[in-house]
Amino acid sequence: MSRKDTRTIRCTKCGARNRVPMDKAGAYAKCGKCSSPLDTSDILNDKPVIVTDESFGTKVLKSPIPVLLDCWAPWCGPCRMIGPVMEELAKEYSGKIRVCKLNVDENQATASSFQISSIPSMLIFDKGELKDTIVGAVPKQQIAGRISSFIL
Repeated sequence: MSRKDTRTIRCTKCGARNRVPMDKAGAYAKCGKCSSPLDTSDILNDKPVIVTDESFGTKVLKSPIPVLLDCWAPWCGPCRMIGPVMEELAKEYSGKIRVCKLNVDENQATASSFQISSIPSMLIFDKGELKDTIVGAVPKQQIAGRISSFIL
């Protein structure tokens, strides 16, 4: 099996990197180091994952791959401009970066915990920690450049 047929995901328990065959994504997988179950459910999602206050911990903080979280609101013009860019990034980086969207109007607890005062704001998480923030409607190439260093 070639490396193109696999994705590398991180065990949320011990941090070990595990190669998962693409045809096994979504099925049961376990860490080769600690035998903990690996969440492969969304790793091949080619659309942004909707995140709420309730799902933030599982979808973002416990993600086995790095996360690009788009904090937006439906009334925000620049947010609507970034929306198609997030769709493209989700498709291009499927299995490498989880692209998520958080509506700040509907999920104020998460937005306030990260002090989101300007939208769109894109937060990059790796290993459950906030690593970088991008504020404003920036070009796709700039976003891609910032997330490229977090790809496993």
